Amino acid sequence: MNDVFLSIGTNIGEREANLQQAVQLLQAQVEVVKVSSIYETAPVGYTDQPSFLNIAVHVRTTRSATEMLALCQAIENELGRVRDIRWGPRIIDLDILLFNQEIIATEHLLVPHPRMYERAFVVVPLVEISESFESEQMALARDTLDKLDLQQEGIILWGKFE
Repeated sequence: MNDVFLSIGTNIGEREANLQQAVQLLQAQVEVVKVSSIYETAPVGYTDQPSFLNIAVHVRTTRSATEMLALCQAIENELGRVRDIRWGPRIIDLDILLFNQEIIATEHLLVPHPRMYERAFVVVPLVEISESFESEQMALARDTLDKLDLQQEGIILWGKFE
């Protein structure tokens, strides 16, 4: 079984419902082990857009990393993801953060996610759900979290995922 950690974000439409639908679609295909609390964050990169809701999800699966990428993209497509503006508004965004303890570098997939340690909206929910998962990447995420000023980073606990 593979341990996979995902980041899911949304800032268009019914944001909480978008997160719930994405997790439901994941549950139909893989074992969802744990879902973080929901965090609201200011947009990064392209800032002229609504705030995001973000969660992290730990799943277990027999799928390969490439198969997980295809599943994430299929869920994005099913929920109506449109890729117009880099870092722009989106109904849903699923990113593979970690795949076991592997380092993967292909044309279409980089794991660990290349910018995850720069983003509080990724690190905070990831660390929340990873207490039983030990890896070099997770240790780096915990160290990063210890150095972040969450108020300055603009991340707010929005609520529990239900």
